[in-house]
This record gives sequence, structure tokens and C-alpha cells, in this order.
Amino acid sequence: MEQEKSVWVIGHKNPDTDSICAAIAYADLKNKTGKLPYEPKRAGQVNEESLFVLGYFGFPIPEYVADVGAQVKDIEIRKTQGIGSNVSLKTAWETMKEQNVVTLPITSRGGLLEGLIITGDIATSYMDVYDNRILSKARTQYKNIAETLEGEVLAGNSHGYFVKGKVVVGTESPELMEEYIEDDDMVILGNRYEVQLCAIEMNASCIIVSSGAKVSKTIQKLAEDRGCIIITTPYDTYTVSRLINQSMPVKYFMRQENLVTFETEEYIDDVKEIMSRERHRDFPILKEDGTYVGMISRRNLLNMKRKQVILVDHNERTQAVDGIDGAEILEIIDHHRLGSLETISPVFFRNQPLGCTSTIIYQMYLEQGIEIPKGIAGLLCSAIISDTLMFRSPTCTLLDRQAAEALARMAGIQVEEHAKRMFQAGSNLKSKTPEEILFQDFKTFQAEEMEFGIGQLTAMSMEGLQEVKEKLSGYICQVQKERQLDMVYVMLTNILEESTELIFVGEDAKEVAVQAFHGHAEDRGDSLWLKGVVSRKKQMVPALMLALQGH
Repeated sequence: MEQEKSVWVIGHKNPDTDSICAAIAYADLKNKTGKLPYEPKRAGQVNEESLFVLGYFGFPIPEYVADVGAQVKDIEIRKTQGIGSNVSLKTAWETMKEQNVVTLPITSRGGLLEGLIITGDIATSYMDVYDNRILSKARTQYKNIAETLEGEVLAGNSHGYFVKGKVVVGTESPELMEEYIEDDDMVILGNRYEVQLCAIEMNASCIIVSSGAKVSKTIQKLAEDRGCIIITTPYDTYTVSRLINQSMPVKYFMRQENLVTFETEEYIDDVKEIMSRERHRDFPILKEDGTYVGMISRRNLLNMKRKQVILVDHNERTQAVDGIDGAEILEIIDHHRLGSLETISPVFFRNQPLGCTSTIIYQMYLEQGIEIPKGIAGLLCSAIISDTLMFRSPTCTLLDRQAAEALARMAGIQVEEHAKRMFQAGSNLKSKTPEEILFQDFKTFQAEEMEFGIGQLTAMSMEGLQEVKEKLSGYICQVQKERQLDMVYVMLTNILEESTELIFVGEDAKEVAVQAFHGHAEDRGDSLWLKGVVSRKKQMVPALMLALQGH
């Protein structure tokens, strides 16, 4: 029985501590209350603060997921059994009829794909072949010939191969046979002793005795001595002549070059594009090592099982993991403004004006009467501390603070002491590249046909923030061009002073920011000093949105 696929609980790209911790905690809650298995995932690199929190409470880093779009492994793969390359065309044809397929994979003993045979290839072997040496060219095994003719090998090695000579039908006259039988030929004949003897003496490599005729011990002994194979069959000479080409191995007719195959990890959007350019009906599916898995056709794409996901800490399409349009969203748990995500069908959506998604998840544990494990309590508390800047952010509510204090008691930690360790770990960016620093907490937004990005870095002192500023000042110009953003802002937030230095790039970026804060921004040339501004969600984004609408 196929194992049921798990639902992925995942936060936004460039995840912060809330995004990581909320995914782990909500997966834990769902596993205790839901019917399906749930797994926490992440859509980006884990920052230093989150690494500290996970390590402190003993949780592994959630697995990284770059794309949640449907993959080949998410659709029903037809388990068409592979056949060996020495199998006869007749056996291949019968297998096709039994399985109701038009394509068969040819596989090695180790399961690797060697080629494909389709009904058209078999038709070609019947209709377009006029070469009486085709059986030897195809290196046809005598065993295959006997099986195809429903006969029996009376003399010689059935596992040997017919590799030289032509196929001929013997006449009733030995004198005439001597004129056209050559060494190593395969001769189809009847029950006359002298004809059988003549064929063997003419150095035939194989004689096929038709109509179930008996073969004398003398002929069998002579054949053994001369290395001639004897096959008897109940079919008459005409039927033998008609059927014998079906004994050839499929490897002689199979397709080996320019095969269109797909791997289990490939995304359906890419597969559809390739399929649209190909006329094939069936396509082999392989593992990364080339091992054959099964077959798919265009029809299989109609029964595609999308990945099922639960989104936490975001509901903006631009912030969601790649491929979200190809996934089935089951739930959204968030505390941000309503964004641009659309779903195929109604979903459970919980959005509350709180300082942290983890506060909502804490409430859900209580509402469902589920005891919060000590480690999970530590994660949830850490997320609230991080998102509310230890209760200093204007997004922080009384519920956030009460939840954090309750969770701290469950986890056995002191809020202020734990917060200090977290923020120190998060501000230790000396060994990080500008890319790693910026994208540990970076989000994009859209307003009035403008797209802009906002990154935020927090620290307990100005010294650490100044080092970050020097690293990022030039790099954000590169980010703006590469991501084709109209503007890029970075908030360098001092937690203790409850203020932010804003650096920026982009035409009118400074003018828009000045307008957004109505003259309360102190102009420092290459940056703006924003006293009392610490929240991207509640202070920075709404102000910039309003400024852009009136710009």
C-alpha cells in the first residue's frame, strides 16, 4: 500500500524566527489533532537567530523546499513492467495486449532503461521486412523460435543463437534443395526423412520440422553430431513461415536513441511543455540514477495530485515559496495584512491583528485542549520575542505579551535573558556575505504597479548595525537590478533605542520614504533616521503604501 503523503507546513521565503518556529509548532499541533501526517518545511536560509533558537531547544532545521509545484512523482505513474532485450516480438506483443498498452520499456537486469518498443515497431517487423537473413542479423535465440512456434528443441543447444545464414523453405526434392541451401541456413521442412537428411548434410544450422511430424533417432543423432538444431512445431509450413519473424528479439527493433524520458523530481509545468512538442503517446519515468520506474501519458496529468501545504506567517504571493500556484493550499495562519494569494477552493484562513503568528498557534493549542510540549513552548516564546522585538514593537499586543510570559514558564526560561541571547546571536553577522545578511529577512510588496523590497536587521547596539550598513550599501543596488524592483529599503533597527536607520536605492526611493513619514525622518544624506520606527509590518509598509498611492 502506497504511503500517504504528508502535508507541508511552511513559512515565507527568507524566513525569520516566527516563520520557522510557527511551522514546527503548527505541524506538531496538526499531527496531534489531524488525520494526515504533517511536516514542517522552510522556504529559505535559516538566520543566525533562528539557528540559536532551534539549537537551544533541540530541534532540527526543517528541510528546505525550493518549489512546491507538482512534480512527476505527484502523479499516478503506470507501473508497466519492463521486459528484457532478448524477449521475442511475439512475447512483447502479447504483453502489450495483456496490459492494454502500446509502449513497452526494455530494461536491464539492474532495472536501467535500455530502450522502448511500440506497436508500430512490431508492425514494421511484420510488414516492411523482406530480408530472409533478418533472423540471423537480429541474433535470434533458438529458444525464442521454439516458443514462438509453440514447438520443442529436440537436438542442439536451445540457448544458442542463429547468427549466420538465411531462412528457407525446403522442397520435397533433395536435388532441388542442393541448389539453394547454403552453409548455416535455417530450413523449414516437412516429415520426409531424405529431405531432413539432405538439409543436415548441406550444413544447415537449424531445421524446423512442421506439422508435428516425428523425427527419427537417426536424424536426431546426425544433427547432434553435425551441430544442427532441430525444432519441431505443430504448425504447418505456411504458418511457420508467417510466424517465424515474431521470434526475433525486441532489441533489434527497439528505440534507443533520442528517447524522451522524465525523472521523478521534474516539475509538471516543464513536462507539459516538452510533451506538447512530442508526438509520443507514452513517456518513461526514471529515477536520478536511470532506474526505470514506470510510464506516463498526457492523460495521467489530468489526475495530478498537487502537493498539499499550509502557509504560516504570510499570505502574499510574492513571499510564498516558488510553485505555490501549482500546490493545494489547505490552510493559512497569519498576522499580516491581506495579500495577493488566491486559492482554488475555500480554505481555513485565520488572520488576527497580533504581533506574531506563534501567538495565534499558542491560542489554538489552548482552544483545542492540547498540552504544549516544553520544547514547542520555547519555540513559540522565542518567535514572539523576535517578532515583537521583546514587546517594543507597535505590533505587540497584550495577548502577545501574555502568551510569551506563559510560554516562558512552560519552557523554563527567563524572557529578558533569553531575548538578549537571541538578539546577540542574530546580530553576529561578521562572517556573513551581503547576500546572506540581506536575505535572512527580506520581503517584497506591490502597490500602484510598483514593486519594492524591504529587508530588516535588528541589533542591540549601533556598532553592529554600522558594520552591516557598510556591507549592504552597494549590494542593494545589485539586488534592485537583478530582481527588477523599483525600490529597495533596508531597516537597520536598534532594539534598545527603538529606532531605525533606513538605507535605500531606487528612483524616488528617498522622496517616497520622506513623504511616508511626514517630515519625521531625519535626513542623514545616504540614509534616513526614523525615531520610534521598529516595525516593518505596522509602521514601514503601511506608510510606504500610502505614500506610493499619493505619489
